[in-house]
Amino acid sequence: MASISKEEFLARMPDSSQLVSEGRKIRPLLHYTQLATLVSILEWWWRDRREYCVCADLTIYYSRQQLRSRNFYGTDFFLVKGAEQRPRYSWVTWAEGSRYPVLVIELLSEATAEIDRTVKFEIYQNILHVWEYFWFSPETLEFTGFRRPEKKYQKIEPNEKGWLWSGVLDLYLGVENGKLRYFTAGGEKVTPPDEDALINKKLIELLAARAEQEARRAERLTEKLREIEVSSGKI
Repeated sequence: MASISKEEFLARMPDSSQLVSEGRKIRPLLHYTQLATLVSILEWWWRDRREYCVCADLTIYYSRQQLRSRNFYGTDFFLVKGAEQRPRYSWVTWAEGSRYPVLVIELLSEATAEIDRTVKFEIYQNILHVWEYFWFSPETLEFTGFRRPEKKYQKIEPNEKGWLWSGVLDLYLGVENGKLRYFTAGGEKVTPPDEDALINKKLIELLAARAEQEARRAERLTEKLREIEVSSGKI
């Protein structure tokens, strides 16, 4: 097959505005609360920083082959550096200057834990080259992390408290009272003065975004069904 230029390749990719997140799991409220905690507190901690984006419950689109095979897996939490912090329906790498996540956190559930430990592990390690990958179960409190100093992930060793250091965040991640939280290098928990309000606000935003995406997906499906009916002569 003849090679094509980068410009030609990008021109053939779908309009990023049409790519809503696919392949996401139905999650319990406990998982959304954990995501809201991770996102809202990190945004507060980094409130004076720019050029980063924290995303939750989105699909990462990275290639035409992925689109053809419909090999979609939603990602629970990820951080991209050098990107604008704004709402998105999905993360489309070719529309984001070929920026990829540098950190991912997946929330394990009975239905998805095996995929998170195997399929997604391989994607983050070998395709997206995510520097740090963590997984955490809000139900069983299983917590594991990996770092990719070269081509393969190496397990991050916990400290005496069971916390795992993130070089990307310059913070520890650790479990306290059943939740995954951030801790400073000195061992202090990152706690905003208005923590409950921040988390509740982010939780509402996450649930509203999920509902909006489901509505857009239903609308798109209805349009496709109508196109099929028109082409078949039923309308």
